[in-house]
Amino acid sequence: MNWFLLVVSGCIELVFTFCLSKVSKTAGLEKGLWCIGTASAIALSLFLVTKVLKTLPIGTAYAVWTGIGAVGTVLMGILFFKEPVSFGRLFFIFTLIVSIIGLKVVSS
Repeated sequence: MNWFLLVVSGCIELVFTFCLSKVSKTAGLEKGLWCIGTASAIALSLFLVTKVLKTLPIGTAYAVWTGIGAVGTVLMGILFFKEPVSFGRLFFIFTLIVSIIGLKVVSS
């Protein structure tokens, strides 16, 4: 269950980064709403990850949490924000994913 919560918390990091990108591109009331979304996603993600840290090693949990956020954010940038795709970016995303899986395997 804690690994599931950790993955959910990492995915909520993606909501945070998506909202953050919208904050930088909007104004007025819309900007305020995206700010509320950003703050809410940060709070929920941190709440979940602190629950997970009661049972999982902090080094592993933090690496997985930030790794999910990093991989997801790069993929979101490519898919939604037209960021460039290159062999190097995809290669290092792949190595990050393999590392996250490796940490899960050695921590179980």
